[in-house]
Amino acid sequence: MSKNLIIYFSRADENYGVGYVDKGNTEVVAEYLRDLIGADMFKVEPLKAYAKDYATCIQEAKARIHNAPIMDNITDISSYDTIYVMSPIYWGTFAPEMETCLSGINFTGKKIRVISTHEGSGLANMVEDVEKVCKGADVDHNGLAIVGREAGDSLEKLKAWI
Repeated sequence: MSKNLIIYFSRADENYGVGYVDKGNTEVVAEYLRDLIGADMFKVEPLKAYAKDYATCIQEAKARIHNAPIMDNITDISSYDTIYVMSPIYWGTFAPEMETCLSGINFTGKKIRVISTHEGSGLANMVEDVEKVCKGADVDHNGLAIVGREAGDSLEKLKAWI
């Protein structure tokens, strides 16, 4: 029986097109997925929390591109067969903290499936960028894009995709 891991980044507070939320859109979807497939979860957390308001958060995220320290990292994924990489779309790809997290992992022989949350970008370049960072992985190019404001209603869409 295969073992699944969800690695995700999600941000609560003010989100584009959604307003203020107690739980980030990607986390809502990640929890649905966890319940559907019985996966373990690893939440990527920034070393320094983003501002609660969206405009300030965007400026902070721009400053963190290619240098986004995180609280903890997962380094041993040897017991997992399939890794689900989930993130909101930031400037055409995953959040900067995801790059920090994924860069330090050996993905040789692992299958990766990609899910984004977005407000109009779809998957953007996330699948290709995950493939660049996750060396040795078999990245499924049929990723899933979920509109952030529809995260709470995404269970059926997830079921159909998996």
